[in-house]
Amino acid sequence: MPVLNRIASYAEEMKGWRRYLHQHPELAFDCHDTAAWIAERLREIGVDEIHEGIAKTGIVALIKGQSAGPVIGLRADMDALPIEELTGAPYASTVKGKMHACGHDGHVTMLLGAAKYLAETRNFAGTVALIFQPAEEDGGGGQVMVQEGIMDRFGIGQVYGIHNAPNIPFGHFQTTPGPLMASVDTAVVKVTGKGGHGATPHECVDPVVAIVGMVQALQTIIPRNVYALDEAVISVTMIHTGSASNIIPEDGTFAATIRCFKPDVRALLKKRFHEIVEGHAAAYGVTAQIDYDWGYPATINHEEEADFAAGVAREVSGEEAVDARAGREMGSEDFSYMLEARPGAYLFLGTGPGAGLHHPAFDFNDEAAPVGASFFARLVERAQPLG
Repeated sequence: MPVLNRIASYAEEMKGWRRYLHQHPELAFDCHDTAAWIAERLREIGVDEIHEGIAKTGIVALIKGQSAGPVIGLRADMDALPIEELTGAPYASTVKGKMHACGHDGHVTMLLGAAKYLAETRNFAGTVALIFQPAEEDGGGGQVMVQEGIMDRFGIGQVYGIHNAPNIPFGHFQTTPGPLMASVDTAVVKVTGKGGHGATPHECVDPVVAIVGMVQALQTIIPRNVYALDEAVISVTMIHTGSASNIIPEDGTFAATIRCFKPDVRALLKKRFHEIVEGHAAAYGVTAQIDYDWGYPATINHEEEADFAAGVAREVSGEEAVDARAGREMGSEDFSYMLEARPGAYLFLGTGPGAGLHHPAFDFNDEAAPVGASFFARLVERAQPLG
């Protein structure tokens, strides 16, 4: 695999970076120590500018090429998850209840590796904007960075990102033009009736029966309201109610995740969700309070940029190791906000066999960091060549 030779020579240093980050996870926007550590590495690398405190703990660092030209953005997320680690690794998380279970430690490492190479060689025109983003897992840090104006402030013309992908063959890239990952909305419904003794249900208004009816009816939306070729998912993932077998509770709550790729389908899902819940509430004589959170939009690659990025990936990993028309998936990603603001693309990089993302035994494959760094570096050199 033609990893850039100079980046290959950083492999042990990059492993050290990644394992340090793995030991010191931070959540959401509270990535203060992580950001400070990244800024220190960027100063050692010799980037031209470091702009801190964006979206609370985000960073944008600039590396200038040998001649004038456009600005290309490269993004890495840096937050961890509230999971107790079970890897047993000697570099396991030192923070109880927090771990890098999604590989953002590896994403930061890949971008730092690319930064070191680009700052040394500067074999490109224009400027590279290195975007280190907090709160991908929770909080929409990508949206906040866009809202705080990074695209206009730094003149970013296009933007790219990578996510590691366990159980995809090592070094293989996957992407596709158009929708790659789904939008994600969350609904929490509180159903209130009238509690009482389980022996006298006629004196009660049972929220349990109402919730069961609502949940079953919600499963009809996809097959009966959504066009069969428009993928969508509604999964009810929590139901909480009751305290004893002989008590009809006063209320209950259920929650669902709602995912799709098209804005019109997204609007339809919300409309039908409300209609079904409200209609069943009336039928069962309960009240229903719906908290419907409009979450991350679909991650939609721009066609030209996705094809370009796939071509760069072929240079790094070879023709057979790149699927440029991969299937889309129902996971979500707040890089979507950056792709709404600027042309660009998002890709998956296979890291080989291992525990899946968000699993307490997950661990990023350190051998993948030079591959990702080489992709980022070559992307810049191909997008903004000298002369």
